[in-house]
Amino acid sequence: MRSGAIYFLFVLSLIMIRQVQAQHVVLKAEDFKSYITAFNEADEEIYKQLIPNEQAWSFLSEQIPLFECPDKQLEQTYYFRWWTYRKHLKQTPAGYIVTEFLPDVHWAGKYNSINCPAGHHFYEGRWLRDTSYLKQYARFWYRGGGDPRSYSSWMTDAISAFNRVHPDTSFLTDLLPDLIMDYKEWEKMSLDSIGMFWQTDDRDGMEISVSGAYGKKNEGYRTTINSYMYGNAKALSDIARMAGDPEAEKVYQQKASTIRKQILTRLWDQKAGFFKVIPRGLPQLKQADVRELHGYTPWYFSIPESRHAVAWSQVSDKEGFGAPYGPTTTEQRHAGFKVLYEGHECQWNGPSWPFATTITLTALANLLNDYDQKVVDKQDFLNLLTTYSRSHQRIREDGKLVNWIDENLNPYTGDWLSRTRLSTMENGGWSQRKGGRERGKDYNHSAFCDHIISGLIGIRPSHGNQLIINPLLPENTWDYFCIDKVLYHGKNITVLYDKTGKKYGKGIGMKVFVDGVERAGSPELTKLTIML
Repeated sequence: MRSGAIYFLFVLSLIMIRQVQAQHVVLKAEDFKSYITAFNEADEEIYKQLIPNEQAWSFLSEQIPLFECPDKQLEQTYYFRWWTYRKHLKQTPAGYIVTEFLPDVHWAGKYNSINCPAGHHFYEGRWLRDTSYLKQYARFWYRGGGDPRSYSSWMTDAISAFNRVHPDTSFLTDLLPDLIMDYKEWEKMSLDSIGMFWQTDDRDGMEISVSGAYGKKNEGYRTTINSYMYGNAKALSDIARMAGDPEAEKVYQQKASTIRKQILTRLWDQKAGFFKVIPRGLPQLKQADVRELHGYTPWYFSIPESRHAVAWSQVSDKEGFGAPYGPTTTEQRHAGFKVLYEGHECQWNGPSWPFATTITLTALANLLNDYDQKVVDKQDFLNLLTTYSRSHQRIREDGKLVNWIDENLNPYTGDWLSRTRLSTMENGGWSQRKGGRERGKDYNHSAFCDHIISGLIGIRPSHGNQLIINPLLPENTWDYFCIDKVLYHGKNITVLYDKTGKKYGKGIGMKVFVDGVERAGSPELTKLTIML
């Protein structure tokens, strides 16, 4: 071999070594292996898909950002949710998909797919290093036999959010015709003559809601679907701009503007200070007399104005949504509020649902990042996130406390309500017609890790060549934290805070590293912007 070729290989090997080393600046994956080992040991692995428990550590140690903080319960939940997310990666003839339920359920589509939580799947899974899982998942919905309109969905927005972490213009613009067709089909199905989208509470994934009972056939002009369609239209406008299609960019920007106006003028109840549902099919357009947690959905897409922030006074109010094990889905002061162990197992008239808590937390993070208001602050975000984290548990029949995520909770006791119902529904045992044994175990209908990365630590993804970091941790709460090995725009990102400089040995205060090189810092937690 010639000396020039040898030198080239030597340089290439050095580059590869440096890239591997740059994946983590501070934290070592081995220090967190005990979490995965404990989850495996406590688990009854009833259903296996692409990556079984025995391969969980080898997969997660390569794929996920590492996180460390003084609150070990919060840290544990972070790794637990990655451990459960991994269970839902599924190989199909149409490529990888992400499931909601591990067992097959009869109401699912092809390969047991359900589009209802797909938005959460993309927001959560965008932090995996390997982009092939979500790229194939996106194509499945539009080209592989998936049904992207079985339930309300903000999937176009979520695919765009994935691309803000892993930019790939050709991937997005290639999907653009499919995404536009999907939007047009939604308009045919659900856009009414009054200029608003309608949906049933069931097809919103929120059956037996209080507001749903007011409309004919449970139909309503809901904050959910109208906010989702705003987010989808806004994303289509952005993607069209990337594709060099100014006409489509303008069309979908105008559609987004129209939907926003309808939400702000028709769904806002000035007296109640809240976004509400207007039941469909009644003689007059009148808002339902109930505040429901999904009224925070407009902030998920930063739709409201600062004056609407008054709605957030309800989030921790004990007569509003505040409860020990997560926000209730209906305000507790309303006569229709219920927590029932009879009837349907999935009721949205009171129980706490991680699906809705996820939307609320993202909405709150957007409020704190994008608005000037004094109704809530960073402590409110941390309180809600901590409450959500503490709900991820169950006391087994043998008395052992284990990590757990399921469908919905009793907001006062933390009991996984639907699990309790289903376990005795059919002759005193599990209902086979409703999914069988432990239907909701490791349920993938929400997100958590994204709240740590983009919310608490504050890595705010964008399509531009920027790295924006705005931590939502209140000052003087923790002495240290670190998020490491975050793959963002093809670069490895580390964000840490060290009050004394002794924990990580990188200096005092907040530090940001890009590919192992310190790029920004501050003695205190603050917003930092870096050009990549």
